[in-house]
Amino acid sequence: MNANVRRLVMSAFFAALALVVFVVEAQFPPLFIPGAKLGLSNIFSLFALVLYGPGEALAVVLVRTLLGSLITGSVGSLVYSLTAGLIAVAAEALLVKFVFPRISIVAVSVTCAVLHNIVQCALFVAVNGAPQMLAYMPYLALIGVPSGALVGLAVYLLIRHLPARLLFGAAQGGISEKD
Repeated sequence: MNANVRRLVMSAFFAALALVVFVVEAQFPPLFIPGAKLGLSNIFSLFALVLYGPGEALAVVLVRTLLGSLITGSVGSLVYSLTAGLIAVAAEALLVKFVFPRISIVAVSVTCAVLHNIVQCALFVAVNGAPQMLAYMPYLALIGVPSGALVGLAVYLLIRHLPARLLFGAAQGGISEKD
């Protein structure tokens, strides 16, 4: 299969998996405080980033967020989810490009999960003029640590345990087998 076609198919596959996980996770109550969830669908955007690069990761986030908001009926929160998701993936891409492997993929994921939660909260305050919501920020940041660790660990395990020919036969722009 042509490398470009394979990248497109795999990006669509990751977006579909992310969408399914997003929709399933939306059916569960929030973790500890309103709006907080594990963000397990981020496994697939981070994995796409590692394998293929930032373009594919951004595509996964766009598809997951747009379709996920429509399917779950949470279109009102789309601006927060999409903005924070895009900023978090951009930060992941920069960290992977410039400091990975000096820091682990788990550390990248934790950093960006915390960033995602901070951006969502700050954007909510800016849009709604509700500075009292800033009181949620430390709690959202703290929830980002275990959720980011879980996402990062899942990606680490995928990289470690999937066959190298499957992972690196198609990887161009992400990390290489020697990384």
